[in-house]
Amino acid sequence: MNRVIAMAVAAAICAAAGAALSARAILRGNPFAAVASEVGATVYYQDPDGKPFYSLTPKKTPDGRDWRGVPANADVSFDEPEESRASKKAAEAKPERKVKYYRNPMGLPDTSPAPKKDSMGMDYIAVYEGEDTDDGSVKLSPGKIQRTGAKSVPVERRPIRSVIRAPGTVQEDERRVSVVALRFEGFVESVANVTTGDHVHKGQALMNVYSPALSSAAAEYLSAINAGATGKDLRGARRRLENLATPEPAIKELERTREISLSIPWVAPQDGEILERKAVNGMRAGPGDVLFRIADHSLVWVIIDVAERDLAQVAPGTKVTIRPRALAGKTFSGTVALIYPHLNAATRTARIRIEVPNPDEMLRPEMYVDAEIETGTPGPVTAVPESAVLDSGTRQAVLVDKGEGRFEPREVKLGRRGGGYVEITEGVSEGDAVVTSANFLIDAESNLKAALKGFAESGAAQAAETAGKSEARP
Repeated sequence: MNRVIAMAVAAAICAAAGAALSARAILRGNPFAAVASEVGATVYYQDPDGKPFYSLTPKKTPDGRDWRGVPANADVSFDEPEESRASKKAAEAKPERKVKYYRNPMGLPDTSPAPKKDSMGMDYIAVYEGEDTDDGSVKLSPGKIQRTGAKSVPVERRPIRSVIRAPGTVQEDERRVSVVALRFEGFVESVANVTTGDHVHKGQALMNVYSPALSSAAAEYLSAINAGATGKDLRGARRRLENLATPEPAIKELERTREISLSIPWVAPQDGEILERKAVNGMRAGPGDVLFRIADHSLVWVIIDVAERDLAQVAPGTKVTIRPRALAGKTFSGTVALIYPHLNAATRTARIRIEVPNPDEMLRPEMYVDAEIETGTPGPVTAVPESAVLDSGTRQAVLVDKGEGRFEPREVKLGRRGGGYVEITEGVSEGDAVVTSANFLIDAESNLKAALKGFAESGAAQAAETAGKSEARP
């Protein structure tokens, strides 16, 4: 029995040794097997439902399922990303830039040829060669451009359109107002059935007038007709009636009937509304007394007040849209007829007269209206977005994107504005790229670098001057 046990033990030892030798031979024949074994080893365990629960030891869910083992090659945190390796290689291949000087991190005019810290322990910022140029341009890294949100758009040619809005009121056309008055002393025998506000037509009878002077002139003209007078005598007698403003229908009636009427009908000189009626039955009227005032409203004026800064964009003949506040949805079209020569000193506005046709007489005097004057350039012009212009009051500039993170400030001359764009008359041309956002930050960076460069050059000049004086001393 002991002999059998000894033989079994010896066989087991030989089998174990053979397995070890086989494993060593396999590893020698395939050196990557060890690496694969290490890579495929489980490093931790995760909940089988994908929940963010982890364990270093095997576990089971409450329903009896095994947690999922995560090998090393499945955890991205154990391997270096390809992008990181590529960036490292690029960084190693990139040549080192030469530091020109170091500037104060708080923007103070202080530079140093060597690295140093300020009073608060902040490191000075390195300025490399090529970053400070004579044209005042500034170069930013792609990361800084992304953080600041800088965006560029190309300069293009486009028409500039803008609308000037101004309030105003409707007024009568001064040229379409007339009065009815006598050129002689007489009496109003009767007044027609017309009152203030009534619409009358040209030639419509307004009243009957009696006057000794008028009757005498009519008798003289009738005598000349009956006597067969011709030429100057007949024309002279008729001219006396015309000089007294006798209505033409009354003269023709005298020529037809050869009879002198006791009173003569006095008619309206034009179409329009009666603004004022002073004639009363039986009243005595003297020369020049206004008996009726009539206005034609088929064409009205709209008087608006336009700000002083907008006057340069308005010219006679400009189209205007009128929107009466009392007539919702109604619009009328007119044209600028006159820009009054004087400004209102209190409001700094100028009055503009707009002529508006009013055939239906819907526009009434003293109505409030809102006017919209369309202005703009006659054709396409070089324009940039308004946000691209840096305006300090005395200096207007844009930042030109030169590419590769370099931005150059460039002074420009401005023209008209409208629709979110501004005309550029000088400084940039079509196709240039200008910065429209974060341009204030880039401009501040450019100004800071220019100031630091000037400070450094001034310091160098002073140092050279001091050294020259020391050498000149005996």
